[in-house]
Amino acid sequence: MDMEKKEKEQAEVVPMLEWYFWLAKWRIQLFGRQWNFFDVASVIVVSVLHCLALLAPFYFNWGAVWVAMALNSISGVGITLSYHRNLAHKSFKLPKWLEYFFAYCAVLGLQGSPLEWVSTHRNHHQFTDTWSDPHSPIARGLWFSHIGWVFDYRSRFGSGVRMVYMFHVTFSINSICHTWGTQVWDTGDSSRNNWLFGLLAHGEGWHNNHHAFDYSARQGLEWWQIDTTWYLIRFLQALGLATEVKLPTEAQKKRKALYNKVIKNKEKLGTVGNNGKLQAVK
Repeated sequence: MDMEKKEKEQAEVVPMLEWYFWLAKWRIQLFGRQWNFFDVASVIVVSVLHCLALLAPFYFNWGAVWVAMALNSISGVGITLSYHRNLAHKSFKLPKWLEYFFAYCAVLGLQGSPLEWVSTHRNHHQFTDTWSDPHSPIARGLWFSHIGWVFDYRSRFGSGVRMVYMFHVTFSINSICHTWGTQVWDTGDSSRNNWLFGLLAHGEGWHNNHHAFDYSARQGLEWWQIDTTWYLIRFLQALGLATEVKLPTEAQKKRKALYNKVIKNKEKLGTVGNNGKLQAVK
């Protein structure tokens, strides 16, 4: 009975510690740092956009809906195709006039200049899940990785419903896709494949795929993994506009497969036979 009571007390302490660390991270992000003019300006801009989004139902009309959807698609594909896959990872090449066109589309997303966005993203890949990662939920918490980092001008500077939607879909790749989802590749980090954001973020939600093969122009590596950005890149390739398109080979995918790592580890422990089947350790 004493052992059961002790285990129960320990089980009650763990959630309390989790809440303590969660509140501590919030306190540090709000009060344990210096706020400069640009940080405050970022908070004001993002807050105003959210307020505009809340007012949208009172001024609803279908014309605005169609314009918002069109601009969201243009800016969204601009971010994923231009900023991310073309400029940050050099997954393919475009003629200069088309490269500039898609970069201007990305600017409509109000997520910073190409240089700023690319620099931040490359730091994320180089220092994933460490304190040097600009937006890590593991190191700094879910809130910071989602949107809190936008309010820190030392890292980067970050119309209504469209912009709020665009912000949170993009930010969710940094937070949600490093917290919830599935892992199929041995990346050594917290990246996850999340089908919902695979749909909402034009294929960017297949984030474990991306961290496994960050050079790949295609992130939805399975036929059922919808990746609208890849479909557009493939279309441009068919027209001869996208060249030197990079994709992982079957050999590269086999080496990175998480299943193969599990089998190798079990072989070391003597739990896998020569035929690849699991067996009991003697």
